[in-house]
Amino acid sequence: MTRLDVRDLRTYFFLDEGIVKAVDGVSLHVGDQETVGVIGESGCGKTAMAHSLLRLTTPPGEVVHGNVTLTRKDGSRVDILALPPDSPDLLSIRGNEISMVFQEPMTSFSPVHTIGSQIGEMLATHTDLAPARIRERVVELMARVGISNPRQRFDEYPHQLSGGMRQRAMIAMALAAKPKIIIADEPTTALDVTVQAQILDLLKQLQREDDMSALYITHNLGIVAEEVDRVYVMYLGRVVETVSTDRLFAKPLHPYTQKLLRSVPQPGRRVERLEVIEGSVPVPIGLPVRCGFYARCPVAMKGTCDTAMPALTEVEPGHQVRCFLYSQEREPHDEWTAL
Repeated sequence: MTRLDVRDLRTYFFLDEGIVKAVDGVSLHVGDQETVGVIGESGCGKTAMAHSLLRLTTPPGEVVHGNVTLTRKDGSRVDILALPPDSPDLLSIRGNEISMVFQEPMTSFSPVHTIGSQIGEMLATHTDLAPARIRERVVELMARVGISNPRQRFDEYPHQLSGGMRQRAMIAMALAAKPKIIIADEPTTALDVTVQAQILDLLKQLQREDDMSALYITHNLGIVAEEVDRVYVMYLGRVVETVSTDRLFAKPLHPYTQKLLRSVPQPGRRVERLEVIEGSVPVPIGLPVRCGFYARCPVAMKGTCDTAMPALTEVEPGHQVRCFLYSQEREPHDEWTAL
């Protein structure tokens, strides 16, 4: 069963300089109890896409098009983007059906409220538990995610906890209402390697125990290799390749994916210098209609790649690529192309 189905999602930021197409036609799906990864360089649109799924984008950003269809706990289906911003249904979905582990818990938590009260707010919103029972439930959650002395930590403020403890508290908050999908946006950013491994093991264990699906937003390919079943590679607001994790590392097809994988150290392979992807992700304002990777691609074909946007096409069963090396199919022009 498909738990989350995203179709042609477009999130644009309307600035004085022009329209930034942060997410430009992304489609993806997450199956029941499946772990899906979204990877790419900083600036490729991963976090903007994740925020769009829960309608967390704020002005000047706006979700201008798309469908985000959620299969709820009771089996009913709802398009999150079709709900009014102040809809009780939307409030019910956030935290209860889909929860998010944000990128930096130090800035995601309120600095003037205790950790326990902030986790408890999730339970107060989505359950009818009495205040005394909420406190006990929060202590249980904090203990479950490995926070030491949870009764003491309940009354402490975010700055009193270490980075690893804050991340665990963020996970406790995300799991409070027992969601069926968890979105983890760079869940190990700024943590040392040992704590990273602990957090990832914790997420995997909790996902298995609660039968959750997961969507990992990351640029850490180690996380992808260890935790993810299927991968979407994003570049310049678009998906350029999607395939199973094993196939991605065994046979990446898109030139960007190939360069991305070669830019990280690999056990058993000794090289004098790691490969780099020359240049950087361009600011997506007023770009020409062409392959987004054209200016950085070592195998770009003049007269082809610079004249049209390749379509995302299936070149092998379950393996889709957006590249003219594998298909001459072009992305059709639509109302969004001219923006």
